[in-house]
Amino acid sequence: MPKEKDKVMEPISTALAGIALVKSAVDGIKGAIGTATDIGDIAGYVDKLLQGRDQAQADKRKASSDPFSIKSIAEETINAKLAEEHLDDMRQLIDHRFGFGTWQGIIAERARRIHEAKEAEKELRRQKMKEREELTETVTIGGGVIIGLVAAVVAVYFFFRSVFR
Repeated sequence: MPKEKDKVMEPISTALAGIALVKSAVDGIKGAIGTATDIGDIAGYVDKLLQGRDQAQADKRKASSDPFSIKSIAEETINAKLAEEHLDDMRQLIDHRFGFGTWQGIIAERARRIHEAKEAEKELRRQKMKEREELTETVTIGGGVIIGLVAAVVAVYFFFRSVFR
């Protein structure tokens, strides 16, 4: 069982992980941007940057062990703002290197893919629910047929028993 100290440190370490991911991605992009021949050369860093930003934003929305602590509120808010600031810096850097609108294209494509993945997941859930309903219907019909057959066999048995007595 985690100790109380571990519970308090978990939100802080998670928030720090998000901002650390952003900073390492920024460093990677800055180091590779000059020699990059296409956006694929820095795509991994952009992915980490967006993951770190999302993590920092999620940490800001989650309540920490003490949701009213000025320290945790300030840390979460500042980390989210820093992540957005780094994201804007990278937008400018990438647009400068690869042309205006490159960053917006990346963000739009990412949003489209996330949307498609969510829709595919919803469709999969709908399909599974439909299959479950069909199976339930099949089992219900099969059970009814079996009960009907058993009733018919019992009726025939008693009929022949009473006739041949």
